[in-house]
Amino acid sequence: MDGALTRAAIARAARRVLEREGLAGLSMRRVAAELDVKAASLYWHVRNKEELLDLLTDELLTGAEPPPREGPWRDQFREYCLIHRRLLLSVRDAAKVVGGRFVLGPNVLRLLEEQLDRLREAGFTPEDAALATYTLSSYVQGMVLQEQAPLAAAETTGTGRGEIAAAAGEQLRGLPAETFPNLVAMADAISGPAMEARFRFGLELVLDGLEERLARTRAAAAD
Repeated sequence: MDGALTRAAIARAARRVLEREGLAGLSMRRVAAELDVKAASLYWHVRNKEELLDLLTDELLTGAEPPPREGPWRDQFREYCLIHRRLLLSVRDAAKVVGGRFVLGPNVLRLLEEQLDRLREAGFTPEDAALATYTLSSYVQGMVLQEQAPLAAAETTGTGRGEIAAAAGEQLRGLPAETFPNLVAMADAISGPAMEARFRFGLELVLDGLEERLARTRAAAAD
């Protein structure tokens, strides 16, 4: 395999290891084994595990396509975020890999350029467009990190998330109402919503803020 070893092949192998063993099981040695080469061979192409994670970050966006370029910018970016969320959820520990990384690989560059162009076309300033892409990406990654983390210790031993949430709701409803009136009254609202509902709620708040900022920019330009 050494003669055909490339950074792209290494990235694809790292993705397979991640999907099978998670981030804790990802190592240079295991990626080398996936490629049927010695670990030393990888170091000609990737200096260390952190550089491997850089490659993997961009690899995880392979096949990601932006939504149709039609309709209001807000609808387009809502769909962008939903696509990003589904993509991260589809691969074990993907959000742990990409969270906080600023890697300018070909997939990142392609998607980022497309997003910036749409935001500029909508009327955002260059500075606001750049910060908007960062804010939306960070929101998606942060929410998926929470979603992929165990809800409680019981989940690590096989208890379903629904069961854990239901037990939490029951515990909240059983609290003394004189001490915790809001927790008791809002037990279902706190423990009940599915993660996608929570994700969509927060996303609309972020989009509300961006829409308000765009309106102020347009008003200032009109003065």
